[in-house]
Amino acid sequence: MPEPLSDHAAPLAALALDIRDAIAGLTDPKGRAVPMRIGIASGPVVAGVVGSRKFFYDVWGDAVNTASRMESTGEAGKIQVAPATRELLGERFAFEERGVVEVRGKGPMCTWWLLGQRAEGPIRNAGDGAR
Repeated sequence: MPEPLSDHAAPLAALALDIRDAIAGLTDPKGRAVPMRIGIASGPVVAGVVGSRKFFYDVWGDAVNTASRMESTGEAGKIQVAPATRELLGERFAFEERGVVEVRGKGPMCTWWLLGQRAEGPIRNAGDGAR
């Protein structure tokens, strides 16, 4: 089972930036760019293994739903961040305010585009201790 990580937002933001950069150079077999959107939200979740014959690990909660909405209302090639995550990341990352977005099930929400990392030095990673 995963261990709680108090500063989860920073390694997740760094991972999202790495994924965005890796996908930016990809093309499909016909030479077309591969579109991607990433959404990030922070908050409490419940996680566990479900199923009686075929098991799978899943997470539930408002933060999961909000992250899904950040992805679905985002734009290709961009990472959209919800307010709680923006606050947690502080000034260690660069953002551009997107403005107010109508988020299904939540109403109007001010969101940000995650642009890059400002901080020098390692970002803690749950897998290897530093990045």
